Amino acid sequence: MSHLKYYAYEGQGVEKQQKFSYSQAVRIGDRIECSGQGGWDPITGEFEKEINAQIDLAFANVERCLKDAGGKGWSQVYRVTSYHVPINNEAMTAMVRNFRKHMPEHQPLWTCVGVTRLGEDDMRVEIEVVAHDPQGAGA
Repeated sequence: MSHLKYYAYEGQGVEKQQKFSYSQAVRIGDRIECSGQGGWDPITGEFEKEINAQIDLAFANVERCLKDAGGKGWSQVYRVTSYHVPINNEAMTAMVRNFRKHMPEHQPLWTCVGVTRLGEDDMRVEIEVVAHDPQGAGA
């Protein structure tokens, strides 16, 4: 699929691309699809330990990923899939709080899944999104 434009933001995006051989986002016409973003520090890769802080940071990393791919951020997101270790009320409350903060004008599609493990030892959340960016498609 070399005809597609792939993205990896500076810091952890590039580091994960080199270490794990995957990209953070891809642009397909007027869509941006983002790989699962965790609650890692975008420079050091350290994970927040507390679930609310980790979810907040994962949302910030999604924003960073979308903007790196030429999008505007959460305002363009129409689909969210989140993976949680564990899935519980505290995690759901943090997700909804961030939805309301980052997407006050709309409510995206959302699939929420509880899993036993994510890609790195300290990951407790991973959020992947699809965004619609018709203005950026021609850029």
